[in-house]
Amino acid sequence: MENFIVSARKYRPQTFQSVVGQLSLTTTLKNAIKSNHLAHAYLFCGPRGVGKTTCARIFAKTINCHDLTPEFEACNQCESCVSFNEQRSYNIHELDAASNNGTDDIKYLIEQVRIPPQIGKYSVYIIDEVHMLSNAAFNAFLKTLEEPPAHAIFILATTEKHKIIPTILSRCQIYDFNRITVADTVAHLQYVAQSENVTVDLNGLNVIAQKSDGGMRDALSIFDQLVSFCGNNITYQGVIDNLNVLDYEYYFKLIEGVLVGDVSKSLLILNDVLNKGFDAHHFITGLSSHLRDVLVSKDPQTILLLEVGADIGKRYAQQAQICSVEFIFQALKICNDCDLDYRLSKNKRLLVELALIRICQLTDVKKKELLNDNQAIAIQKIQIEKEIPSSVQQTVQTQTYEPPKPGITQTNTVQSQTESKPKANPQRPVSISINKVHNTSAPTVSYEAKPVTEIIDNQKFDDETFYKAWREFGSNLTDEIKKINFNNANLPKRIAENEFEILVNNVMQENELKRIIGDLTQYLINYLQNSAIVVKIKVIEETDIQKSASPEEKYIKMAHENAYLETLRKNLSMEID
Repeated sequence: MENFIVSARKYRPQTFQSVVGQLSLTTTLKNAIKSNHLAHAYLFCGPRGVGKTTCARIFAKTINCHDLTPEFEACNQCESCVSFNEQRSYNIHELDAASNNGTDDIKYLIEQVRIPPQIGKYSVYIIDEVHMLSNAAFNAFLKTLEEPPAHAIFILATTEKHKIIPTILSRCQIYDFNRITVADTVAHLQYVAQSENVTVDLNGLNVIAQKSDGGMRDALSIFDQLVSFCGNNITYQGVIDNLNVLDYEYYFKLIEGVLVGDVSKSLLILNDVLNKGFDAHHFITGLSSHLRDVLVSKDPQTILLLEVGADIGKRYAQQAQICSVEFIFQALKICNDCDLDYRLSKNKRLLVELALIRICQLTDVKKKELLNDNQAIAIQKIQIEKEIPSSVQQTVQTQTYEPPKPGITQTNTVQSQTESKPKANPQRPVSISINKVHNTSAPTVSYEAKPVTEIIDNQKFDDETFYKAWREFGSNLTDEIKKINFNNANLPKRIAENEFEILVNNVMQENELKRIIGDLTQYLINYLQNSAIVVKIKVIEETDIQKSASPEEKYIKMAHENAYLETLRKNLSMEID
């Protein structure tokens, strides 16, 4: 049986041109060879599997080649290149600093540096994982690294640059290797698959590239694993099954559900994911990534950041059209909060479920708010008008606003009105003006149903009946700010038979009352059966004498204005400070 060679070794680059994803670095090294500007020490740093050691070997082979190509690549035919390819070259020495990290190992290396090369111009010493050297070994290496023999070149490789002492860094030319992009990884995997006569789905290759996290060695190792699992036909489903990756379809269906506020569908999707053996934390982080991909798909300038296959990319673009930016931002914040709280939570599943419920509430159809103009394509049509009973006559008022009688639920925006209110016309029923468009800034008043009758004679009423109607109107207001003006501590005073005056402390409270004074007056007229009722608003300002008054004097004045205050003080056995 022929010995199997893993793809990471079989397809290891042999020239600068075949190195994947490091064009700027390979160009710099080739230019240094071309101009004969070779440094005595190099430091290659970057993530795992991006080509640090490979580039070091190619560089060492190229500078010792006797017959460079016009592109300044090794010829692979001269004695030096052949001995290197057959792994018997005495000009290139590799040291694993992870297992040879002591002072004695460095001293032995220094002794070897004195020996000139047998073939070629340079003796190249590649020290891999150099950050594993001890401080004593680093210090023993300093002098030789700073002033080596003319034939010696050191190439240090590391994944943790921050662990190397500054005195070593200052003696080297530093090359930072980048993570290999998804596009470059997919292109190289396609080349390997074609060379191995393996049929592979493009979407599956994208999953492999994302799983490798920018490391080509990891990507090739995953590719070999999938060939063993799927044979010579690697499908997308086979990739996600073997790598234990959540399918994109889960997240697309989840977003479709939350856009219509379907909590049940969202929780069932989470349950299905958990039943397949996936971790809830993995699910919520995957949802964050999905929302991020939807966000970058909304703008043609940022769609380049989407690292998925063409088919999946189209679905992201379609879903981006029905998601508003505000929704994505808020959903991302909820997912991020869940991610941060996951480790400390004792009921982790409940934490994720609550996060999904909160995301569904962002687009609750009961709020009657569309996320954007195009969302009607994917979301069921939301009815924005409430049905009005046929017994209620609806007319549009242009000059005079006449609020409804008790028994009608209304959402309305009322403009500022004058202090005097015109009396109702006894010859016709009071008409009603209703805004069809929902306005959250307007008060919503719910009244107890009473028969709507014409007011023929103005009925007399006492203060207690008036205050009862006043408090009932205030209790039905949905706006908490307006409720402040209808508490027992701020009741209006009767200044005439049918005229009342309410005192407010500032212009802000005055404006709030003016917004609802029309509804309030009409409600009192209908409740008390008296069309002559007028409510006035007066802003009071504290004088200098009031500001300097003692607490007792202030309390006496407040108790005089509100009789309930003294009763409250006695019931609570409170004293004046």
